[in-house]
Amino acid sequence: MAVLPLRVKMLRQVWRMKDIFILVCSPFILLPLALSTKAAACAYVIALMAVYWCTEVLPLAVTALLPTILFPVLGIMESKDVCMQYLKDTNMLFVGGLMVALAVEHWNLHKRIALRVLLLFGVRPALLMLGFMGVTAFLSMWISNTATTAMMVPIVQAVLDQLQGNVDPEPSSRTQGPTVVLHHEDQGKCMELEELSDVEEEKRNMSKGLLLCVCYAASIGGIATLTGTGPNLVLIGQMGQLFPQNGDVINFASWFAFAFPTMVLMLTLAWFWLQVLYVGCNLRKTWGCGTVRSEKERAAYELIRQEHLQLGRMSYGEVSVLSLFILMVALWFTRDPRFMDGWATHVFNSNAEFVTDATVALFISVLLFVLPSEPPQYLCCWRRSSDTESQGSRGPAPSLLTWQVTQKKMPWNIVLLLGGGFALAKGSEESGLSRWLGAQMTPLQSIPPWAIAVVVCLLVATFTECASNVATATSSPSCLNPLYVMIPCTLSASFAFMLPVATPPNAIIFSYGLLKVSDMARTGVVMNIIGIGCISLAINSWGRLMFSLDSFPPWANTTTPL
Repeated sequence: MAVLPLRVKMLRQVWRMKDIFILVCSPFILLPLALSTKAAACAYVIALMAVYWCTEVLPLAVTALLPTILFPVLGIMESKDVCMQYLKDTNMLFVGGLMVALAVEHWNLHKRIALRVLLLFGVRPALLMLGFMGVTAFLSMWISNTATTAMMVPIVQAVLDQLQGNVDPEPSSRTQGPTVVLHHEDQGKCMELEELSDVEEEKRNMSKGLLLCVCYAASIGGIATLTGTGPNLVLIGQMGQLFPQNGDVINFASWFAFAFPTMVLMLTLAWFWLQVLYVGCNLRKTWGCGTVRSEKERAAYELIRQEHLQLGRMSYGEVSVLSLFILMVALWFTRDPRFMDGWATHVFNSNAEFVTDATVALFISVLLFVLPSEPPQYLCCWRRSSDTESQGSRGPAPSLLTWQVTQKKMPWNIVLLLGGGFALAKGSEESGLSRWLGAQMTPLQSIPPWAIAVVVCLLVATFTECASNVATATSSPSCLNPLYVMIPCTLSASFAFMLPVATPPNAIIFSYGLLKVSDMARTGVVMNIIGIGCISLAINSWGRLMFSLDSFPPWANTTTPL
């Protein structure tokens, strides 16, 4: 009888050491690849990093640094060439855009926008869900999906407490609801118990639906802008890496014109699916057709209104940050809008490539460290008397964004992760691995392009984002426009809806303890199908026209073998 506890103890000890086994044994198990050709050596590095990334035996950012060691050692690339991949133009776009997002968070501007939108939509179940999804998607276009979800979930909880917290189980105190037949006492009691159980089930479903709508909307909203999510930045970085002569075919304006309608379509269908699954299709109840608001709905609306009022009027710093944010977006859109000459074309004598979206993002982020957070002395209309009296006793006002705030909140690990991906792409090109993979995919020429895109979308959405690198390398040799596969893969990589560990937003809402894995799985399966359908429709309709996907572009010939 004492053997079983001893075995259990040994198994537990082995399980604790699994990370060490993976860390030490994986390089030796994959070693035959490294001792073969240069392309196989690059495959060795990619496989080893994939194992470490999936198991997280090392921090993700630390794993991303492995190419700086392994590529020179294996003779794939020189060290100076590898290190240059970690601070490319795309990384600077990420840094600049994120600094502006940090300023928006620091001044609580995102919360003001969220509460204002919720006041406009109201608190009817269907409209409330639509309001939460709309504002979450909009905010995640500009700030991180994780920060958006972390900010929205407490608001959801507060609204749910008002809608569901003051439930009086006594039938005599109810002002609304089905009428119980009183002349059959036993029957009436059974009806009341069923009624209460139905109400509790309805509450749970409503809570699940609102929590899921926030995390799903955060993932969906990020696809609309280049800086909204990591896969979008990887796409533009790999475009510059693999196809340096692409002529900036994908920039902020062109990507937004393609991805924003896709996001709106996806968000709308997701709203319908969540409404059907968790809220129901009773228009009178969920939309409020022909009914007045209940006491709980009025209390929830009053809570949102009070939260909004507590923010007070917009401060000088908020107005400044909002103005800079609007200026950045306007400069992004008008730099090179494709259908006409932008400001960069006129400023730099018909050569718009002198500046990129990263130039704009860094210019605005530098202004955040220059402009003061309080009005200058000549703006008397903005100052109150107390401010004017204390002006002489105070030093210069701090800037809109300080380096202390930036250093504390900036996710520098993402910069290294992006750099590691760019280093792998460059190593695949230099070693010949990209050409080898492309040659293996020659039979795909007989498959319709839309079918290839759908299959790759399924692979990326089902497994990992690593599949997008393979799709990038294999698209050109098959005489298919690389964007036909790269864009769907990029969008699919953002659609991870089934598991709590798939994305930080999923993990945040799962941590509240209300949702089960089965709830996310059954909802997420349909969400993945909806996502793949929306991507297929987008890439084969307006995407085909915008990016001329029917023809093989000249700039894609750079990866073909000589």
